[in-house]
Amino acid sequence: MLTAHTRAVGEIAGRAAPVTRGRLLLLAARYAEYAGWIAQEAGDDNSALWWTAQAVDLAEAGGDRHLASYALVRRALVAFYAGDATRTVQLVGPAQASGLPPRIRGLAAQREAQGHALAGDEEACLRSLDRARELLAKAEAEADGGAAVIGTGSLADPAAMVTGWCLYDLGRADRAADVLDRELLRIPAHAVRSRARYGLRCALAHAARGEPERACQVAEELLPHVAELRSATIRTDVERLARELYRFRTSGPVRHLQPLLASALHP
Repeated sequence: MLTAHTRAVGEIAGRAAPVTRGRLLLLAARYAEYAGWIAQEAGDDNSALWWTAQAVDLAEAGGDRHLASYALVRRALVAFYAGDATRTVQLVGPAQASGLPPRIRGLAAQREAQGHALAGDEEACLRSLDRARELLAKAEAEADGGAAVIGTGSLADPAAMVTGWCLYDLGRADRAADVLDRELLRIPAHAVRSRARYGLRCALAHAARGEPERACQVAEELLPHVAELRSATIRTDVERLARELYRFRTSGPVRHLQPLLASALHP
């Protein structure tokens, strides 16, 4: 559906008067960027990167030079989930140039922090998180209420949530669980995908710090949604959670959770 819409809007833009062509091309670029995200969620990284490149071309044709920088943040996410910490950090370097909008720079700093966490570099990770927090706060203060938001719009404090995510990757499960518990409560109930993504990371943190009961309590609410979401990235954390909970396989709550884990992993 997104493919058809993107192409349709692009074709309409090609026939439109100059006064509206640019706006239509920018709309097509947003469709293409979203198609790339959906492709990644479906587990097709090659298509995700291709659609992201198409989004950049459409945006530049429509007069937007900033989407190319945000595309680096998207490409870095693909590298991050592939476990490539070095490439994750390298990709977002140019997306933090001083002339770019603070939201793009903030999202790039967040992704850099995730890359450093993946590499186990706590000091560099925390520096990037501090920079991300400042830039995202600046972006929010300058935000135009009618403008489209780049990146997630369901997190009350993206920098805080990513801090919890990074702390888990850094092996700081105690601190990660506390942060993720707090931030999970701030995600709206209707944001099912975000609740599943960050809730499962929260469950992982609790399991890692030796609290299988709490991990199962968090996961039990979320696992029934995993099959319907069909998210390759969320499934990655379900697999990690299953491995982490195996250490506690004799626990009653863990045994109770096994059917839900199996249904999520083998829908």
